[in-house]
Amino acid sequence: MDTGTHLVMGIAISGLALADPVVASSPVTFAAVATGIILGSQAPDIDTILKLRNNAVYIRHHRGITHSLPAVIIWPILITIVLHLFFQSANVLHLWLWTFGAVALHVFVDIFNAYGTQAIRPISKRWVALGIINTFDPIIFGMHIVAILAWLFGAPPVPTMATLYILLVLYYVVRIFLHHAVIKAVKSTVPDAENVILSPTRYFLQYRVAANSKTHHYVGRAYGRSITIYDQFVIKPLPATPLFNAAVQDENFKSFLSFSPIYRWEVRTLKNGLQEVRLIDLRYRSNNRYPFVAVAHLDEDYHVIQSYTGWIFTEEKLQSKLA
Repeated sequence: MDTGTHLVMGIAISGLALADPVVASSPVTFAAVATGIILGSQAPDIDTILKLRNNAVYIRHHRGITHSLPAVIIWPILITIVLHLFFQSANVLHLWLWTFGAVALHVFVDIFNAYGTQAIRPISKRWVALGIINTFDPIIFGMHIVAILAWLFGAPPVPTMATLYILLVLYYVVRIFLHHAVIKAVKSTVPDAENVILSPTRYFLQYRVAANSKTHHYVGRAYGRSITIYDQFVIKPLPATPLFNAAVQDENFKSFLSFSPIYRWEVRTLKNGLQEVRLIDLRYRSNNRYPFVAVAHLDEDYHVIQSYTGWIFTEEKLQSKLA
């Protein structure tokens, strides 16, 4: 989920923590627990700082080790140790338990996005991305805002937040059933589709669709069970040529290939004689464009002169990144 949603979830869980008699009976413990929950709801996303280095590092590692199984244990321990320095009379066990719950919930809800996480690392580095909830879901965010405002204006926090999360569980169940219904509709529209990837949008019934058969990529849009296929591409594996062998060794290409499960490629010769190799992720079609790409320019000796990977929505912006 996005940073704002994780923040409001942290505030809501802080209200729910008052159901714990140890927390409710001690203002110091409640202050420590509320701080721990809010910090825990944000901690796994500290790897966002990798953006300051470059896109390749960020794409390859964001939601990686910071969302792993060891991290879910380590984050609450670190936060509890730090907060105990400021809230020395707080109950340490309950501080750790509620902080652990906040961190675990952060990682859990992230696996429902199309981006996903490496939540089962170190067992596997596979990205777990269910594609059921958009990174920012206005219904989830809005429900939290309503509950927090109700608490602010005097509603009892425990029943308010308990009701919120019961409704959220029901909402997730509805989205899971809708997800499976859309996949079934895609397979009815494209009978030979073997691998269907849905990317939910901010709109309840709308999904981006990318699918593979044995021979073709299919790209389209779903509105409920109504499927529209916009593009169809013949599947072409990356050629084992000196040009491609050099390109895939570039860090931007490595990051793209570690992240994208369904893509196509293009090659063209530029006016200056350089060869351009472009990998195009098919999951994010928007306004007739495919904005997530990896691009490399190579000379006649197959040296990478410049490269880039990331989300680019105009060709002019891409060329400025490569310049």
